[in-house]
Amino acid sequence: MAKLSNRFWFQLHGWFSLPIWIMFCFVCLTGTISVISHELTWLTNSAARATNPQNLPEKSVSELFAIVQQTYPSAKINTVVAFEPYLINAVIFTDSDKPFAVAYVNQYTGEIQEINQSMTFVNFMRSLHGWLLFPWQHNYSVGYYLVCAMAIVMLGALITGLIIYKNFWRAFLQPKIRVNQGKKTLLTDMHRLAGVWSLWFLILMSLTGLWYLLQAILWHADIDIEPHAPMVTVEQLPITNGDKPKTPISLTDALKIAEQKFPDFKATYTMLPEHSRDTYKLYGEGDFIFYDQYAYGVIVNPWTGAIEGERSPAKMTALQTMSHIADPLHYGTIGGIWTKIIWFVFGVLLTGMSITGFLMWGTRTVKAARHKPIATPALLIAKKEAAKKKPAEQIPAEQTSTTVMAPELTHQEVK
Repeated sequence: MAKLSNRFWFQLHGWFSLPIWIMFCFVCLTGTISVISHELTWLTNSAARATNPQNLPEKSVSELFAIVQQTYPSAKINTVVAFEPYLINAVIFTDSDKPFAVAYVNQYTGEIQEINQSMTFVNFMRSLHGWLLFPWQHNYSVGYYLVCAMAIVMLGALITGLIIYKNFWRAFLQPKIRVNQGKKTLLTDMHRLAGVWSLWFLILMSLTGLWYLLQAILWHADIDIEPHAPMVTVEQLPITNGDKPKTPISLTDALKIAEQKFPDFKATYTMLPEHSRDTYKLYGEGDFIFYDQYAYGVIVNPWTGAIEGERSPAKMTALQTMSHIADPLHYGTIGGIWTKIIWFVFGVLLTGMSITGFLMWGTRTVKAARHKPIATPALLIAKKEAAKKKPAEQIPAEQTSTTVMAPELTHQEVK
């Protein structure tokens, strides 16, 4: 097998990353912004800041629930979400004049700082990055597949780039950016240096992206990664005269049950029962740093207080483990704001690499097009005329003999 040339690998590297560079660059850019979307919200929206000048203790989820319920007596509260300590908690509810509303509640002061009835900036950026705002068809989205496919592009560009760049490890010890040797040299040095220093980040984004692709396929095939929460049996419901009965287990009781089950449990996503056979779904984080904020879960029966289901890192399957460690590794939330800053910086580098790569490819393509003669009809006719006028004596005797005998030999072989 012939050895593949460096030119071949360069062309393959270009095909992996450049023809679809606009989408690739867009996905990288939106992902980079998504990493710090919470912090950008904090900077641009004062109502989203959880200020605590008096150093008050944090209120529980049940207290925040009660505050919103007291302010909007007819509201149906279904979810309470906690974010970073410097951001408010979100209480999601519906009301007669509010089909969908999010109350920004300061978890320290208990003040409702804003009622948002539209898509938040965080949700917009995550949706734009995750599936390009393409609609979902039951359990799949074309946009989600397109974004996940960028992981293959990134991995291909990474592998071919390492083959092209010989002895790439020298860039760690002897980094160089030559600014006085022309645009082409400057772009090449910037692209290579950013690529070498971002190797770990490229590998991480590629692997988590491939997991998201596998996850999309599983969703599309109706294969559940997490089991569905069980419903309360009919036998457990009280007999009434038509009035809606009040559940004996309150939200406060359910939270205590979860904390008894997992001592380090901190609720981050709380869902209240929507009907009489529904349950409390309490999800939160614990003492596993690489898992997301939903790694722990307790399903509590609102009629009996029994734990109908639970999850924790210790009892997860391989697929469940991947689903709960992919987001922290992909968005850099494993170490709070400091790892977010690191992920943001390398996200900017990755976005810049897609731009410099396109500029390098464009420069070479334009240069090659300028030096390549254009095959016009006049040029082709001139070449044919020149070939006819070529003297026969200039052709070697051996070549002439072979040319004359070739049809006869072929004819005899056919016979």
